[in-house]
Parts: sequence; structure tokens; C-alpha cells
Amino acid sequence: MGDATEAGFAKTALGLKDWAPERCVGEWHLPGGSVFTGLPELAPRQAYAEGARALLIGVAAVGGAIMPHWLPALVEALEAGLDLISGMHTRMADTPVLVEAAARCGRRLYDVRTPPKNLPIGKGNKRSGRRLLTVGTDCALGKKYTALALTTALQARDVAVSFRATGQTGIMIAGAGIPIDAVVSDFVAGAAELLSPAADGAHWDIIEGQGSLFHPSFAGVSLGLLHGSQPDVLVLCHEAGRTHMLGLPDYPVPSLKEAIELHLALARRVNPAVRVAAVSLNTSQLSDAEALAAIHAVREELGIPCADPLRHPVEFAAVVDACLAMA
Repeated sequence: MGDATEAGFAKTALGLKDWAPERCVGEWHLPGGSVFTGLPELAPRQAYAEGARALLIGVAAVGGAIMPHWLPALVEALEAGLDLISGMHTRMADTPVLVEAAARCGRRLYDVRTPPKNLPIGKGNKRSGRRLLTVGTDCALGKKYTALALTTALQARDVAVSFRATGQTGIMIAGAGIPIDAVVSDFVAGAAELLSPAADGAHWDIIEGQGSLFHPSFAGVSLGLLHGSQPDVLVLCHEAGRTHMLGLPDYPVPSLKEAIELHLALARRVNPAVRVAAVSLNTSQLSDAEALAAIHAVREELGIPCADPLRHPVEFAAVVDACLAMA
């Protein structure tokens, strides 16, 4: 858990706790860390004794760097018998102190944020099969959770479906995928096409969104993924109560109507029939009554289903219905 103080920078840890809990033994904080998953606090040797065999870096610094003051803790984990797993932009394989310690201790370093070699350039050719992409008004507000929840819901309805992971956490959960934000910009659309290839006409790919078209730092990744995914359906993700872009207090979060209009305008470039089926609303900061009121307000304003996939199964079933209802 490092020394993270904001949940948005601990989405890898929180995502694995929620979607792969059977693989999580405990959590470990550096001094000052104040984001918790609820797992037992275990130092590396304690975790090893409890059955852990790897330490996963569950937090991110701005820019995806492995911070220098983390290194002693990571070496301690290697010396305790744990491999290291990282989804950071900084590669452990390029960090001499970690390479030396891993060799000395006979441990392995797994850099998950490594895209495949020889990716193609996007072509924009129409592909068979059905595709749904989760998009957002901002970063770190529920695109991955929504995609996983939709995949689970479609599986429960016996729909042929695949979850397509595009970020390090999704890849760790699913065991496969392409880290889109680590791809050279000219090849982002091609990587998305490769990730969701032509399929049977009834098969659904649920593609994990990345970044936000409205975030000045990450909009380029979002646009390349949007065009390469060639989605038939978009689900717009938003956090109730969020007022500004993550890490950029001078940039306000757009309205839902503005977000829908921009996503449709850009997505129609590769699929004129694309539609926004629903809104996935992150209501984690609201009480139950406040959450339902917010969901009903969005539904009334936009005329499409809205739900928090983790709290409201009846409302979320309507979201799933809307996604499956092809125009």
C-alpha cells in the first residue's frame, strides 16, 4: 500500500481486493499511508508465513514511477522470500537495486505494464461481434469495476462474453490483456483492435476503459482506445460528488450530458451506430438513501438507466438490459 493517502492512487490494491480476494493475503503500509483495503496488516516475513509468495505494488505515484523511498521495503520483501509484481511505468527490470536483490535472493520481478511487441497500426475496419466500452467523466472512478460487473452479469445470463483488460489491475485480475497506456501513441488504436478481434455475431467483448477524454493528462489514451475498440455500446462512468479531475483541481468534471455528446461525436467516427446505453454511478461516498436519489436524478435527467453496480442489483439489471438491447 506504500504511503498512499488518496484512494484514487490505490485502485490496483482495491481492485484486487474486490475482484480477486482469494489471492490476497494481507496488506503492508509504509509510514504515512492511510488507504486501507481491510486486509490484515502483514510485514513481508509475516505474509510469507501466511502463504503469500509475492508482494504486489498496489499503489501508484503520479507518472507511474517506483518512488526511491519505496526501494528498501521492496528489497525487504525480496529478502523475505517474496517475488515482486508491479504495474508501474517504471520497470523493476530497469531498477538496478531491485535486479541485484532479486538475483541475490533467487526471486522474480514481474513487470505487468509491458505491451506486446510489433503491435499493428489501427485500420478502422468493421469487425464482427459486439463491443461495449466503459468510458468516464474522469480517471479512477469505476470503469474497470463496471466492466467486470457487466461481464459477470452477462455470464449469469449465459451470454457469450469476454472481459478485455486494458490496464495493469485488470490484467492482474483477468490474467491477460494489453496495458494500453504503455503503448506508443501511434499504435494505441491498433492495440485495441488486436485486443477485441472479430468474433461471432452474438459474442460480446466488454472492454475496460482508460483515462478520460476530459482529463488533459490522459485524453490521448482514451481517444485511441475509443477508436480502436469500435464500440457498439458505451457505458458512461461517473463518481457522484466529484467536482474536479483527479490531481487537477483547476479542471472541473464535465456534466453527464456534455460527456455523452463528446463521446458519441468521437465514437461515431468508427461506428456511426454507437449509442450510450446507461450511466454507471459510483456512489461510494453516499448513504443508501443519497445514492438512490442520485441514481434516480440521473435517470430522470438523461432518460437512460443508471445504477451503482456494487450496490443496487435491481437498477443494475436495467443497465444490463439496456446494454443488450441492440438498436
